[in-house]
Amino acid sequence: MKLSELLKNIKPTAIVGDSEREVTGIEIDSRKVAAGGLFVAMKGTQVDGHRFIEKAVEQGAVAVLCEDLPEKMPSDVTFVQVESTEEAVGPVATVFFGEPSLRLKLVGVTGTNGKTTIATLLYNMFRQFGHKCGLLSTVCNYIEDEAIPASHTTPDAIELNRLLAKMVESGCEYAFMECSSHAIAQQRIGGLQFAGGLFTNLTRDHLDYHKTFENYRDAKKKFFDDLPKSAFAITNADDKNGTFMVQNTRAQVKTYSTRSMADFRARLLECHFEGMYLEIDGREVGVQFIGKFNVSNLLAVYGAAVMLGKQPEEILVAMSTLKSVNGRLEPVHSPDGFTAIVDYAHTPDALENVLNAIHEVLDGKGKVITVCGAGGNRDKGKRPLMAQEAVRQSDRVIITSDNPRFEEPQAIIDDMLAGLDAKQMKKVLSIVDRREAIRTACMMAEKGDVVLIAGKGHEDYQEIQGVKHHFDDKEVVREMFKG
Repeated sequence: MKLSELLKNIKPTAIVGDSEREVTGIEIDSRKVAAGGLFVAMKGTQVDGHRFIEKAVEQGAVAVLCEDLPEKMPSDVTFVQVESTEEAVGPVATVFFGEPSLRLKLVGVTGTNGKTTIATLLYNMFRQFGHKCGLLSTVCNYIEDEAIPASHTTPDAIELNRLLAKMVESGCEYAFMECSSHAIAQQRIGGLQFAGGLFTNLTRDHLDYHKTFENYRDAKKKFFDDLPKSAFAITNADDKNGTFMVQNTRAQVKTYSTRSMADFRARLLECHFEGMYLEIDGREVGVQFIGKFNVSNLLAVYGAAVMLGKQPEEILVAMSTLKSVNGRLEPVHSPDGFTAIVDYAHTPDALENVLNAIHEVLDGKGKVITVCGAGGNRDKGKRPLMAQEAVRQSDRVIITSDNPRFEEPQAIIDDMLAGLDAKQMKKVLSIVDRREAIRTACMMAEKGDVVLIAGKGHEDYQEIQGVKHHFDDKEVVREMFKG
């Protein structure tokens, strides 16, 4: 493809060299650049890609997209200067890969909690309907049955377009993706055409990156601001930020609620550990999920399916067969008669939702023992809030290590414990070793109790000092039950 064609959707401030030369690849990692490639020099949060322009040229780059022109500019390389490579890379990448988002129906899900569940359930539901689908999520990316491991909630713009192009090539009609606040703020979804977007909820998260709650909120809102007039925007009317998210969107706005008037409404009729009975838009349906927050998630799925042209009856039939997403409120039953539940909850709000769901089923007939921690090198402000929420809704709490990353596990635990008073501390143990913490919780449990193991969910590793060690909460629990 000619470089001039690649640049058609951006406005360079300068072009030095031949803009009609052929480009055969596009990369933001200089190590991956091959002969004939375009190298995009990104000013990342960790490393400035401008430092690697020379290396990319040595690797065979014939063009460079950059913010600052280098001192050395070989005559056989074209340099394209833009105000922001972060902003330009998406529109350039989507042209290079044949504008894949125009060739399928792309639906994005954003919010603090529920993104993975909603995107995955839509993917599973539309495959049940007989459509070929793709999924881009925290847990794993899928092109039909082909699993592609996910390193970020939303990949970088080049990888994202590469994956969408593969979906188109495989005949996919729909793609469902999580849109993280980082991805929106860093323009990773720039240049994509969405058929629809969903907002789940907004609570404190990722303030280590966004610095303020307002910045975090505004990043989510930008996703809806950028939706085209042809798209739909479905927002949670039960969240105080639901209306704010869509106040400037050009898309067709629809609302969903479990508490008030809305375009899509649901009501919880019965709840057990095996599932719930719901009323959705006047029709009853049994589902294999628990928790009021999952009523909201399923309602968002229902609304999206309606907006994508499916009939309410066929949606509810499909919904009744759907199963919980890996590591989300996933029960493991003990031979001793108690239940362990593994969940990804890693924010105060998510922890509150999961504990509420457990209490809805227990109805005061058993104890709740919670094992939780907090991730290292992330928002420290939520650590005491996590501990407070765990103590408020649990009979016993064991604070332990999550993914400490480059922090000391005990220091993270101390940050969590700092949020508790002397009376609350009487409920709490702290055990740094996560395996030992889970074992201790299971030893405390009696018939009819629930042990909640929160924070890691689907993850099968523990990250310590930059190294990922195999660790799967579900595996650990099952080993203990066998033992």
